[in-house]
Amino acid sequence: MSNVNNDGVLSYIGAVGAGSTMNSGSSRSGSSSGSSNSWFEAMSRAWGSRLDAQASRITELSDAIGSSGNDQPSNMVALTAESLRMQFLSQNAATSQNSVAQALESLSKRQ
Repeated sequence: MSNVNNDGVLSYIGAVGAGSTMNSGSSRSGSSSGSSNSWFEAMSRAWGSRLDAQASRITELSDAIGSSGNDQPSNMVALTAESLRMQFLSQNAATSQNSVAQALESLSKRQ
């Protein structure tokens, strides 16, 4: 099985988080600037960009198979593998966000 590159997610979180104010309670729901005051929001954006990239990869493979009639078994297996990777990433994104949200909730109850 190929190694999923999470370095992009981690570096994105680090880059966004470096300029932020580690304030987990802040949100900028109306902001369109792309900057973040919350590392939780930075994590969400990082997961989102990784999932967008994976969705693009799946779309490219699907288009190559559908438009050119290139439905060889090797291409179908590659598309299936990328779809399963998308499922894996989606589940991990949801799990990590839920875990962090629960931890933040637990911390907020202690204060």
